[in-house]
Amino acid sequence: MFTDGLKIYTTIDSRMQQHAEAALERHMKDEQKTFERQWQNMTPWRDENGKEIPFFIENSIKRTERYRTLRNTYGDDEASIQKVLETPYKMRIFTWKGEKDTLFSPLDSLKYYKRFLHAGLLSVEPQTGQIKAWVGGINHKYFKYDHVKQGARQPGSTFKPMVYATAIDHGYSPCYEVIDAPVTFETGDSNKTWSPKNSDDVFTNKTFTLRKAMANSINSVTARMIKEVTPQHVVDMAKRLGIESPLEAVPALCLGVNDVTIYEMVGAYSTFTNSGIWIEPTFITRIEDKNGNVIQAFVPKTREALNEESAYLMIHMLKGATEERGGTALGLNKFKLLGIGAEIGGKTGTTQNYSDGWFIGLVSKLTTGVWVGGEDRCIHLKGFNYAQGARTAMPIWAYYMQAIFEDPSINFKKERFPRPSKGLSVEIDCKR
Repeated sequence: MFTDGLKIYTTIDSRMQQHAEAALERHMKDEQKTFERQWQNMTPWRDENGKEIPFFIENSIKRTERYRTLRNTYGDDEASIQKVLETPYKMRIFTWKGEKDTLFSPLDSLKYYKRFLHAGLLSVEPQTGQIKAWVGGINHKYFKYDHVKQGARQPGSTFKPMVYATAIDHGYSPCYEVIDAPVTFETGDSNKTWSPKNSDDVFTNKTFTLRKAMANSINSVTARMIKEVTPQHVVDMAKRLGIESPLEAVPALCLGVNDVTIYEMVGAYSTFTNSGIWIEPTFITRIEDKNGNVIQAFVPKTREALNEESAYLMIHMLKGATEERGGTALGLNKFKLLGIGAEIGGKTGTTQNYSDGWFIGLVSKLTTGVWVGGEDRCIHLKGFNYAQGARTAMPIWAYYMQAIFEDPSINFKKERFPRPSKGLSVEIDCKR
């Protein structure tokens, strides 16, 4: 690798990568301040009832390489292991204000680092599948875990487009109307049912088009649609769109309960922009030896997941987040990204216990996904207003796109999404 003179050609754009890293750092500094302000001296590792998880740090350290090394040294002598874990020593730690020298025991160090929020970002050119920027975490020196492809988390509402893509593929129109009312599913347990709630626990009993329902992220309408098209068909669609993580064909799938990666989700959303053709996201094009001979060329996998019209209808649906009243991405307006000539589609996502915040945004030639959350699912911001994807993840996307649009060396054009070559067979100018 380091002595044979190999040349590895990557798709990463160094300018876009730099903008991505700067955007993530800029926002995560503020998110960490909010996190510390909320929790202060309290322990943030909490169960679903808000109670502190006992022995969380003690159990967590047993999963570290340090603990395994101590076990190899001391065997079953827990007293000696504990003494080492409680003994302070000099170390350099990460802070958002720069590295800092301090005295920490291994237990203190783990407790310190568990309080950090983390993030990942992936940016792909949908027409080629080429990855332009990949940020696996907040600081690679201190946190070497990759949250883009290595880490899988619940996507929350960013999974809803899989349900709506299935509906569109089955002949439903973005203007199809559904009432925002409770939907009940039979479960495998006798005499038990499941009725998903909306994020605000309110059912308006008003009629919504599919486009507006997705733009407002109304759970009841998504639940109604998965009931009509069936969970298995949604699983099949997600697989066609490149989701390889295990998915359960159950009603709760519509709310994003199964873990997926940013890598998979960005690849899936890119399919909508690429006229329904899924292309495997890639970051290496070829490897040559020192004489210029190609050792290996990498050709991404491709397949047709949707027809051209259905793909465009999904783009139209995703644009609803920035165009419909109550759209979850209207907050992009404060970043001066709306009404600038570039059409923008997107979807926010927040998991039920606020562990994960997502935003996946699309412009004509770039799909970018962002995830924000704690290292462990039990660590998160307090309350929906602070933990929702529109607040935790979307600003990173906004800072990133601002920088790209403003960088003259990139010359990234503000464009509209291209319409299908054969036009549309359904009406998309909905009355509601």
